[in-house]
Amino acid sequence: MTDVLGLGDAYDATLGRIRGQGGEKARLGIAALMWISHSERPLKANELCHALGVRIGSADLDAGNVPSIGTLLTCCQGLIAVDKEVSTVRLIHFTVQEYLRAHPELFGSAHSTIAETCLSYLNSQQVKALWTGPSSGVGSAPFLEYSSLYWGVHAKRELSEYARLLALKLFDDYNDHISTEILLKVRGLKHLYSEFGKPYLFSGLHCASFFGIVEIAAGLVEMEGCGINQEDRARNTPLWLAALCGHGGVVKILLGRDGIKPNERGRYCRTPLFCAAMNGHEEVVKMLLEREDVNPNEPDCFGNTPLSRAACEGHEGAGGGDTAPTGQGQSRRAK
Repeated sequence: MTDVLGLGDAYDATLGRIRGQGGEKARLGIAALMWISHSERPLKANELCHALGVRIGSADLDAGNVPSIGTLLTCCQGLIAVDKEVSTVRLIHFTVQEYLRAHPELFGSAHSTIAETCLSYLNSQQVKALWTGPSSGVGSAPFLEYSSLYWGVHAKRELSEYARLLALKLFDDYNDHISTEILLKVRGLKHLYSEFGKPYLFSGLHCASFFGIVEIAAGLVEMEGCGINQEDRARNTPLWLAALCGHGGVVKILLGRDGIKPNERGRYCRTPLFCAAMNGHEEVVKMLLEREDVNPNEPDCFGNTPLSRAACEGHEGAGGGDTAPTGQGQSRRAK
């Protein structure tokens, strides 16, 4: 599209001017374009500025490294703008996004770089010092919400070895980390937040299973003392979360472990199979149904079976096909 509109050469020239600034200005210009074009949602101006102020691997956040939005606008040579109504930063035209997608070499491993940045932010002393609950001081950490919600999304897309190590460092005290609270609240897992003051019991394996990061989950289950059947506050296991979200790669890893309990009930007495069927995750449903210790007719606390709920949601292909529609005590397969 950019070439059709005759904009490719213009954007080439603009990128040349950005690089021609040299030093920190060139770095900020390219980095800002990377973040805006690869972020999972539009970034507010202060989020972008604080993201670009992070030094990957540093234990401290230095306010002196945070550029102003005016500086970023200058460094990007007119390719970005601030939407004043919502205070988010955007590319000036959709063709800029198309141009950047057509030139991935501009940013290298963008998603792993973003994951490393988010994890460095979460592992910083300033963020680790924040506490959960009311008046937690999160306003002093503008990049906290994005880092908490999306580091795993970027890591799932592209995981560097350093991002993996930073994630394991975060998991050292993840149950008490403020990013856990943010993740559970914003992602609709409020049942894990309802009892103030009680631990979430949300482990690193729970987190890796929720995001679907296969490489991290595979490493965690090999560690001594890893609780593959550990329940969080709502009695959900890592397998339950992976099935709920449709992360087949993590489900396969967990099902391959000795001692896994694939029929454990979680929230609303729903099994991993029930969660997968309800959400139309056919691959996960098939993996679970291959096991003899999974009851395909296990009802939830409302009396719904995986098949009936899948059909109700319009996911008939995820209902197990030949499973019996009712009857907890029936055989695994309908005869």
